[in-house]
Amino acid sequence: MNNKHTIHQAILQKKQDNRENDKSPGLSWWQLSLIGIGSIIGAGFFLGTGLSIHTAGPAILIDYLLAGITAFIVFSALAEMTVRDPAQGSFRTYAKKAFGNSMGFISGWMYWLSGVFIMSSEAVALGTFTQYWFPHVPLWIFTIVYVAIAFGINLLGVKNFGKIESTFAMIKLSTLVVFILLGIILVMHFISPHHVTLEGFTGFHPFFSTGINGMWSALIFAFFSFGGIEVIGIASSELKNKSDVPKAGIGMLIALVSVYILSIFFILYMVSWTRINEEQSPFVLALNLFDIPYIGTVFNLIIISAAFSTMVGALFSVTNIMVSLADDGDAPKTFGKKNQKGTAYKALLVTGLALALSLILSFLLPGKIYEYITTAAGVLMILNWVTILLSQIKLRKAAKEKSKTFKMPGSPYTSLLGIGLILIAVSGGMFHSTQRMGVVISLGLIGIIFLSYHLILKKRHS
Repeated sequence: MNNKHTIHQAILQKKQDNRENDKSPGLSWWQLSLIGIGSIIGAGFFLGTGLSIHTAGPAILIDYLLAGITAFIVFSALAEMTVRDPAQGSFRTYAKKAFGNSMGFISGWMYWLSGVFIMSSEAVALGTFTQYWFPHVPLWIFTIVYVAIAFGINLLGVKNFGKIESTFAMIKLSTLVVFILLGIILVMHFISPHHVTLEGFTGFHPFFSTGINGMWSALIFAFFSFGGIEVIGIASSELKNKSDVPKAGIGMLIALVSVYILSIFFILYMVSWTRINEEQSPFVLALNLFDIPYIGTVFNLIIISAAFSTMVGALFSVTNIMVSLADDGDAPKTFGKKNQKGTAYKALLVTGLALALSLILSFLLPGKIYEYITTAAGVLMILNWVTILLSQIKLRKAAKEKSKTFKMPGSPYTSLLGIGLILIAVSGGMFHSTQRMGVVISLGLIGIIFLSYHLILKKRHS
């Protein structure tokens, strides 16, 4: 029996080595970093930052720093588990190994459900932004076109998907970098535009202008800006070299934290935070000071690219999670089938049907109700980070090997710190009416998923 087990392990290791040494398929670490960036920086950052600045004032910079630290902690936990035990289902597989079948089921369906609603909101946003040029064309036509293109990209296979998503990520990063460079030029007084009053610093103090409660209630918005970092773990199965996961994630997070904090800092430098609200993008408000030609059209294109790449990345992630659920018997087995390009076309199809249903709801339900649902989707994604951190704590204790693989620094204390920051952010959302309803709905959805497992699948796994 031991000889058979040893031979089986050797075969599995040989297959793993072959996959890692194969240079034709798979993603490079920098492609994985860009996929993460493309999936995370969405239209919400370019548009929704106004609400967070209005809520917290200049202290929003601290919120983004705390969110970045938390995202790094969560990624470190995920990277440790991924390098030690590469798995198709990523975080949901680790939740299952740590806490049993029910947690794997709950974590996977939480992520899938939140991903569907996030894609739906991005699709509606894409249609709305495109109507800027074609106001007489019905919104649903643009929405369908963008969804169809996103599905087409995912059907192309991992290699082509990686190239396309990397291109979109570069567009978004370049936009923020150019904005930051403009801010540096202004700070260094390399240019002094005529008829432009940089009023930001006149309204910059006191730093905690809306008090600790304002900073606390805006913290969840900063966390939403990092939602989707799980894609690094999910897509890591497509890496040429699995040991590059930490490199890819650290590169992604350094880029994200840098561009987020610096771009918001320069917004506050150019425009008084008291003039910023949720009605207009703070980026547009800042750039309008300089009378840049066609700024509305240019920024609209940037927002469309941001929303579209987020939708494409989310579709890739939730489809792969569906495959993992199918492989473990937590979804119909047929959803795990893949074609020659490595695309799980049946999982993609069922995700498409769910997305279609979500889009129908977006057109039928009152706007405020649908806003509650999409907010709940963001909360579900952030709450899933708690599962990742708890899984890391449990699996680190269970790990017996003394290998020199990537280890999460400061564990388990850093994991506990991350959990604490997540709970603080979610509780801060209770100050805002929309976020409060989102938190309540997200907890209700988790309850439904939990009951579904115990009513439908518990006997099958026992």
